[in-house]
Amino acid sequence: MNVTITEENAGTRLDTVLAGIVPDTSRTDIQNRVKSGHITVNGKTVKPNYKVKDGDHIEFFERENVEADIEPENLNLEIVYEDDDVAVVNKERGMVVHPAAGHASGTLVNGLMAQLDNLSGINGELRPGIVHRIDKDTSGLLMVAKHDVSHRHLVDQLVEKSVTRKYTALVHGVIPHNLGTIEAPIGRNPKERQDMAVVDDGKEAVTHFNVLERFDKFTLVECILETGRTHQIRVHMKYIGYPLAGDPKYGPRKTLDVGGQLLHAGTLGFTHPKTGERLEFKSELPVYFTDVLEEMRQAEK
Repeated sequence: MNVTITEENAGTRLDTVLAGIVPDTSRTDIQNRVKSGHITVNGKTVKPNYKVKDGDHIEFFERENVEADIEPENLNLEIVYEDDDVAVVNKERGMVVHPAAGHASGTLVNGLMAQLDNLSGINGELRPGIVHRIDKDTSGLLMVAKHDVSHRHLVDQLVEKSVTRKYTALVHGVIPHNLGTIEAPIGRNPKERQDMAVVDDGKEAVTHFNVLERFDKFTLVECILETGRTHQIRVHMKYIGYPLAGDPKYGPRKTLDVGGQLLHAGTLGFTHPKTGERLEFKSELPVYFTDVLEEMRQAEK
């Protein structure tokens, strides 16, 4: 595909112009293609913020599709919704989302490749269909793209902060107020590179929360993500002094021995990339989570 810039678009950012011209794409996808050299201006590579000039010749180069070298596995995933464009899966605790070092099999992607007929390839050969992730020991809902057009639309919604993502979490301590917003940037912990932390030069991160139930030493909260940084809820709740119960990485040394953080992605809402219909899905708290809550309720009677 080739595009010649006209006077009416002169002076506008390259990514903005192309996102409005190229069908079934997004500004984020255009930026990635420019950075990778798959879009050139007058035969040269430029930055996405390049201001186009009248007569500029834009050339597109197709990206090579790499077949995913992943073994499909019948893992009996709970697919709560599926059509030709998207799927929604309810991930169980303890399952890694995609293959990585030390996790070549048994991942959500292995299961998706066995149960779904198509998956998008835009996120690389190890992450087919994966639009967003949740941690290994976090349970709950994830949206999956079945082709690249859907993938771009869903990513755009994440960027625009229009995806509804609500989590239920049990945290240490008794939160005195009913509502709160945590707005603190998140990046790599300079002291421990495997961890995330609130750091001055981190990426924007916003979490809203409201109290659902209070116990003697714990609080049950609903957390609503405005952004989706790695370990965001776990890092933010620790930052304000109420770390997640059962969290081996960000929780206190003495926490509940329940096999991981008590965090469940219970509500997921997005706009269907083809029909424009607003979809919302809910997942009940898993038994291991409700058992902990019931024990606390019984102990306080």
